[in-house]
This record gives sequence, structure tokens and C-alpha cells, in this order.
Amino acid sequence: MKIEKTLNIPAEFFYNKVIDSVIFDVRQATGKDLTRKQLKNFEYVKTFSKNSRAKIKIDEVVENQTYQFKTSTTKNDFVARYDIEPLTDSSCKVSYTETMKSFGFMQQMNDMVLGIVVGMFKRRHFKKMLTMIEQSY
Repeated sequence: MKIEKTLNIPAEFFYNKVIDSVIFDVRQATGKDLTRKQLKNFEYVKTFSKNSRAKIKIDEVVENQTYQFKTSTTKNDFVARYDIEPLTDSSCKVSYTETMKSFGFMQQMNDMVLGIVVGMFKRRHFKKMLTMIEQSY
């Protein structure tokens, strides 16, 4: 899935919102207070429910430009990436991509079918989140 949107906010503002959210998520999952410089290659386990957890690895952090992480479960690997391109001092283009690699034929089929249905909702939700970040500026 790929989503691109031009936002009327500075690239730095959007990047800071994403990274602040990441730092909060790490603190919630681990109890650790990380600095921005400590994020790259940081790995932690996040529990979603009683029987659901995943290992998250922060792969790439480039200030005001890129943030990428990988979420690994026993069923699949999911990679999400934000690329932020400044257009002017007060606008930027955000490109969000996510890819998923499923393990096993049945899991691949299940993810393919669910991906079509869930993908529409995820796109709508993500675009709404981008608009809310823009409005918070």
C-alpha cells in the first residue's frame, strides 16, 4: 500500500509528530525513555493483547526526511516507511508505504483476501490521521 499526500505544514513539524509518537510508544511498551538519537536500530517487543505480541525494529531514522520500522510476528513481517519531502517552508509531501511478507501459503491467502477489504479502511483512516496532524499545526 502506498499513500501520498501534500500537507500544508512544514516537513519538520510532521516529522516531529511522528517521532514523538514513536518515543511515546517505546516508553509505553518498555518503560524506557529514549532520545531521538537512540531510535535507529532499537528493537522492542510490543504486546497488543493477551495472546498477541510483535517485535518492532526501527530500521531507519533520518531527521525531517525518513522513518521506517519493521514489525515481526510469527505470521508475517510488516514494514512501514514515511518519506517526507519539503516543498516549501510551510508545506511538504508525505509518502507512506507499507509492505507485508506472510509466512506460509495459507497465511498468504488469508492476508491477501483480508488485505483487499482492510486496505480500504486503512487508507481512509491514514488519510484522516494526516489531515488531523495538519489541522493541529
